[in-house]
Amino acid sequence: MAGDAGTSEVRVEGIRKAYGQVVAVHDVGFTVGDGEFFTLLGPSGSGKTTTLRIIAGFEQPDAGHVTLGGEEITWKPPYARDVNTVFQDYALFPHMSVADNIGYGLKVKGVSRGERKQQVDDVLRTVRLDGYGERKPIQLSGGQRQRVALARSIVNRPRVLLLDEPLGALDLKLRQEMQVFLKSLQRELGMTFLYVTHDQEEALTMSDHVAVFNEGCIEQVGSPNEVYERPATEFVAGFVGTSNILERGSKRFSVRPERIELAGAGAAAAGQPGVVADVVFVGAFTRILVDTDAGDRLTLVRQNDGSTVEPGAHVHVRWRDEDAYEITTPNNTLRQEVR
Repeated sequence: MAGDAGTSEVRVEGIRKAYGQVVAVHDVGFTVGDGEFFTLLGPSGSGKTTTLRIIAGFEQPDAGHVTLGGEEITWKPPYARDVNTVFQDYALFPHMSVADNIGYGLKVKGVSRGERKQQVDDVLRTVRLDGYGERKPIQLSGGQRQRVALARSIVNRPRVLLLDEPLGALDLKLRQEMQVFLKSLQRELGMTFLYVTHDQEEALTMSDHVAVFNEGCIEQVGSPNEVYERPATEFVAGFVGTSNILERGSKRFSVRPERIELAGAGAAAAGQPGVVADVVFVGAFTRILVDTDAGDRLTLVRQNDGSTVEPGAHVHVRWRDEDAYEITTPNNTLRQEVR
């Protein structure tokens, strides 16, 4: 099958795309390793979907290059690229059975009926839908329909699977279940997944590497741990989770809420004094806002252990020096690559 030949490394170099006067992506570059789960993360309009469409061949860049396994594919039409795309809306044929939906592409390629049935049965087992082949899409749940869309995209073993916010239409519980399923599926297949989302939890949960987009540029590329624990810019610090931005002299720092310790006013004088501005119960943890005497408003979180703190309480806050990570002003022409 096509996915067995060559490496599935994807390299994007210096991509630019404008629509009239609006620049959708500018000087975007990154490398997706063979068999990696790589996520393009960013808010709506940040350029991540445009970048994915350029890789898929649905859009052509104004500048830059895309290679797959070292082969230039920038100007190839979508059907000539060994990639498949999964969309949020599933795009299933409602009048066809699950098996016929999955096998449609194989039928178009002239695969024999017997071989087609074997491949469809195999992929149904892979996506945990064994026995569902004769059902129609309307008889399935949202999560099951999404797995049918996945099955249709992987049945011919493309070298790269592109996923454009595929879980966006699902409710929270099902979305979380599908996150676990998708990562498990990607590991089982050993296939390169290139995933687009605006959901930080999805990106951190599933990815080997994350590229954070903002206003058509990449602000940081790194592992989920690197992006969360050591954000490169103020945008990354604020978009990927919650962060406190502090300014000391000419430098700006990011401190995550869970890294800040809270002590009562009667505790040793270590730390900065302040007053609790608000307390928000969030189930497993409590979010506490503190106005410090230094003029900062800090957000803290702590696990609910039965202890309480009330608005107006005088407290001290502190954190370790290594938990305050210096951030920079974004360079919107910077191209970053993952090696």
